[in-house]
Amino acid sequence: MPHQQSMVRASWLYHVEGLTQAQIAERMLLTRRRVNELLAAALDQGVVRISFNSPLTENVELEAELRQRFALTDVVIVPTPSDKGQTATVIGRAAAMYLERLIQASEPNSLGVGWGATLRETVHHMAPANVPGVKVRSMMGGLTRGSEINTFEIVQRFAKVMSAECHYLAAPIYADSPQSRDTIVAQPVFDSLLQEATSVDISILSVGDVTSESLQVRYGLPPDTDIGDIRAAGAVGDLLGRYLDKSGVEIDHPLNRQVISPSIEEYRKIPTRIIASGGHHKHEILKGCIVAGLATTLITDADNAVYLLDGHVSE
Repeated sequence: MPHQQSMVRASWLYHVEGLTQAQIAERMLLTRRRVNELLAAALDQGVVRISFNSPLTENVELEAELRQRFALTDVVIVPTPSDKGQTATVIGRAAAMYLERLIQASEPNSLGVGWGATLRETVHHMAPANVPGVKVRSMMGGLTRGSEINTFEIVQRFAKVMSAECHYLAAPIYADSPQSRDTIVAQPVFDSLLQEATSVDISILSVGDVTSESLQVRYGLPPDTDIGDIRAAGAVGDLLGRYLDKSGVEIDHPLNRQVISPSIEEYRKIPTRIIASGGHHKHEILKGCIVAGLATTLITDADNAVYLLDGHVSE
């Protein structure tokens, strides 16, 4: 009974009255180690039960379940915004915070980046940092016309906010034909750039879908490309401009032989592979990428998290 009384009293002072362990030790004439043991025992024995009264608690639970089920290194889940137009902003802000912490903790030599609205928001929300030793590399070719979502603009903005070196993959996303693509990447300069793109320590990419909401569909595909043909071949979206099926496997389509980006096999060699994307139209492509193990870290919204776990989202 004396032990039980001490455990309850220490727990009350700590959880209800808000005393520190040092203050409890002084009041109860115990060592800090003994106080720590009493508090731990109270949790183990169910004397104290901790609950959270916050809508964010559900997101933390989703993160833990996703990490366990898909063997992910890390997961960040944000609430799904009621205004779907804010999805890229909300996920981009979370990705910026995560990337800042990761760079500070791991001190990488290089960072590979893709393109799109989510990465535009990511770099927009990053605080200026001074990491001049880091090389920021574009992971794929870019649009042939200027845009703030283009690979070239985004890699430049990442390098600027980090005070880092900027390395472009100065080519279009897609060559005119598979033969043209082979000719381009056979040149030593492009072969070297593609190898460097997958030698990075960290990559951060977004995924595209096959709906009219996709920036890739609207701006990135070669002229006269029929997105219906790509869907008919089984595509649910793209990663690195490579169209994948619902299992995260490249479809058999000429477009995948025209893209100027690293192969999926080479991409897998990157130690830390972050995918940051969200929105209802990204459900299938995100699930394909995660099931196929194409990401080590996922940053997405709660609706996508539920879909990844259950295969559907309640309306």
